[in-house]
Amino acid sequence: MVSSEAAPYAKTGGLADVVGALPYALQQLGHEVAVLIPRYRSTFRYATRRVTGPFQVQLGPYPWYPSVFTTEQPSPFYFLDLPDFYDRDGIYNDRSGEFGDNDLRFGMLSLATFHFARYHFRPDILHCHDWQGGLVPAYFKLWFAGDPAFLGAKTIHNLGYQGLFPRSSIIRVGLPEWLYRQDLLEFHGGISLLKSGLVYADAITTVSPHYAEETQTPEFGYGLDGLLRARKAQLTGILNGVDYSQWNPATDPHIPSNYSVEDLSGKAVCKRELLNEFGLSHAPQDRPVIGIVSRLTGQKGADLILEVAPYLFREDVYMVVLGSGEPYFEGMFRHIRDTNPGRVGLRLGYDDALAHRVEAGSDIFLMPSRYEPCGLNQIYSLKYGTVPVVRATGGLDDTIDGETGFKFWEYSGYALLLALEDCLRAWKDTDRWTKMMRTGMTRDFSWMTSALQYDSLFRTLLHP
Repeated sequence: MVSSEAAPYAKTGGLADVVGALPYALQQLGHEVAVLIPRYRSTFRYATRRVTGPFQVQLGPYPWYPSVFTTEQPSPFYFLDLPDFYDRDGIYNDRSGEFGDNDLRFGMLSLATFHFARYHFRPDILHCHDWQGGLVPAYFKLWFAGDPAFLGAKTIHNLGYQGLFPRSSIIRVGLPEWLYRQDLLEFHGGISLLKSGLVYADAITTVSPHYAEETQTPEFGYGLDGLLRARKAQLTGILNGVDYSQWNPATDPHIPSNYSVEDLSGKAVCKRELLNEFGLSHAPQDRPVIGIVSRLTGQKGADLILEVAPYLFREDVYMVVLGSGEPYFEGMFRHIRDTNPGRVGLRLGYDDALAHRVEAGSDIFLMPSRYEPCGLNQIYSLKYGTVPVVRATGGLDDTIDGETGFKFWEYSGYALLLALEDCLRAWKDTDRWTKMMRTGMTRDFSWMTSALQYDSLFRTLLHP
């Protein structure tokens, strides 16, 4: 596997959770797995040892000399070390913005994969994640498909953000200029590293079945829907799993009281302590608390939450929000807090332990996303007996049904408000609400379920 992130070593979002957990599930099925990510500054706190290097990688007109490290204890994780590229404050950006050489940084990751794998891990499958691994299939098909070290290997590419760069990046990352064609890497006057993966990979996966369908539409394909329709036979949606060793209210060390589907009493303790932590200690325990853990962006439906807030707080509800994002939305959430004193708790930023406590202490979890390839927080919510209200898009539609939560389809504040009103009516019916909680807590979205589907895909690719 080739990825820009893997938990716990480097994380900005759900990609890290996927790459941090899926390899272990595949190992349980008998696969040998190696994961290569950059050796960012954030990884330095983990004990590592050098495996190989420095070795030469010719990226474009320049030679570079990276090394590879791995953890002191046996694990599938390896780290590509090249301080000029990866020893920085951020993964993709710093306070000044996006790094201007991200094409080179992740071109190096993709190309160095082959130099590392030839001598240390000869793969049957090269599984590259998001645009940062998008050049792996191109390099493979152009230069390495006939290499004895990779004979019979297949490439799988996951959809992610597009990785858009100017036309000159083709030369910078060492690819021939003739790839600048509409049916190859060209994309609206520049190039797309995601498109590179979609064009050259033997298989393409998305992180939920519904999202696989949505990407083939103009609304969600973002200019690549035609290509995805053309490659429909190679496109598969496999729902992400979650790591229940980390997200389980019965064993979670981050919450003030553990509880389970058999004994829900600890959830009331979690609710009381959550309200205290957010400065809402006066809030009555017999009123619903809505939790949000999210990037505060339009993609996550922050605009819809702002639209319904004046109407929602006519109800006797409370809200706790953990997240950060676009300055406009951060400012508007401060406004919601200030205009509803004692009703809204807000923490700007991200705190993993606090995210666990929001899941455990909330009654309702809100995810009104404009689009959501998979989503993980709604699955965490189910396990914690916190009833989700979601927009029926991507993985949200695949994971939530009428027995476990509430969905709305139209992307509008009005549709969201109707779903919330339905939810609040259900809250008043104690028996119905308890049944929904317990049903959600028994749903299984473990990584093993996902790994079995990847296993089937791998075997189909290798033995068609």
